[in-house]
Amino acid sequence: MELTSRLRLMNWLVNQGLTGLPENDLIRGFCQRCRAEGLPVSRGMVFIDTLHPIFEGRGFRWNDAETNESDVFEYGSTNEGEAAQAWRSSIFYHMLENGHEELPVDLADGGTHRFKFVNELAEKGHKHLVAYVHQFGEAGTMGQMDCVYSYWVTRHDDGFGAQGLAALRDLVPVLGLAIKSAAQADITKTLGRVYLGRDAAEQVLRGRIARGVTERINAVLWFSDLRGSTAISESIDPGEIIPFLNDYAQASIDAIHDAGGEVLKLIGDGVLAMFTHDNMAVAKRAALHAEHRFRRNMKALTVRRTAENRPVTTAHVGLHVGEVFYGNIGSDDRLDFTVVGPAVNEVSRIASMCRSVDRELLMSSAFRAGLDAAGRNYLVSTGRYALRGIGRAQDLYTLDPDIAADEVVAGKYERYLAG
Repeated sequence: MELTSRLRLMNWLVNQGLTGLPENDLIRGFCQRCRAEGLPVSRGMVFIDTLHPIFEGRGFRWNDAETNESDVFEYGSTNEGEAAQAWRSSIFYHMLENGHEELPVDLADGGTHRFKFVNELAEKGHKHLVAYVHQFGEAGTMGQMDCVYSYWVTRHDDGFGAQGLAALRDLVPVLGLAIKSAAQADITKTLGRVYLGRDAAEQVLRGRIARGVTERINAVLWFSDLRGSTAISESIDPGEIIPFLNDYAQASIDAIHDAGGEVLKLIGDGVLAMFTHDNMAVAKRAALHAEHRFRRNMKALTVRRTAENRPVTTAHVGLHVGEVFYGNIGSDDRLDFTVVGPAVNEVSRIASMCRSVDRELLMSSAFRAGLDAAGRNYLVSTGRYALRGIGRAQDLYTLDPDIAADEVVAGKYERYLAG
């Protein structure tokens, strides 16, 4: 590949990296342009670790022929089990262990087939491979993301040749930089969603990061906490406390997200969430749908944990509706994107009343008042109560016991939630 062609491809990579082209599109465009300029790439594969609560990293690939392989894939931890064995048998592990930044492989040489996947490449007609490890400096790492791995394959009997290898040495680092840029953008979005919540993360990434920037909104508020969690935590092995809390947090968060809600904060074993919609009756139905799904998740969790001889519990949920301030609250260098206002305090007090009236779900009179007529028919009053720290007493409501006792009523309620 001539110098002019290399510069043209480098310029394309830089421009696409700046515009945020996704990694798989970068790989595809890079390989296609290499071939158009006379560099006979038949397959390209790039791996980069990430900072994600589930996945260790992502891989991106391109082939010159149709395959059943996906262009993008994610992989879990390579620290144990089969994944660890696969990693230790890979060409990249060998390169890291021996300090190689570039390693060419003649696929016709049986002696090199100790590396995982090499035999498969040879069987598909590829003849030569060159692998690269481009490591980041200390300031350029993010979590486990400290380098970009890649390999490039050709079907030519003579390989890439000296000029082709020289071109790859120039081009692959630029591609790696573009991929790193895209990966870091993905990491930023992931961290925002994981630690802030989905809507809050989107607002922060759009630039709403100044202290005091809030908006006044009407929202349905959810507060849930576990029953007897303190006593359970004191009675079990310390190593079981976090799995216990994680299991029950998963049950509630999944239910809230499935119903379109936004999880705002995890407070010990408590969950603060909100549901919004232009039509508040729709938001209230979504909250009831989330509560119903939560109970189903809890039942499945109880079955599993009981079979594992691990402690189980139930949960209290309070639902309320009111005006809140949603946005950035805190100091100049430590902000929380959340909701504040009297309604937030009130929903937590409503949830805490569940213990006193022996109900798993309590709703405020304001929640009931704005619900559609069909929904109100499924609620019954538990009485009038003065909430701690709240100036006025109010009626609290729960679900009609017939929903749990009568299959016909239960079916009607589920159809109402789905409507």
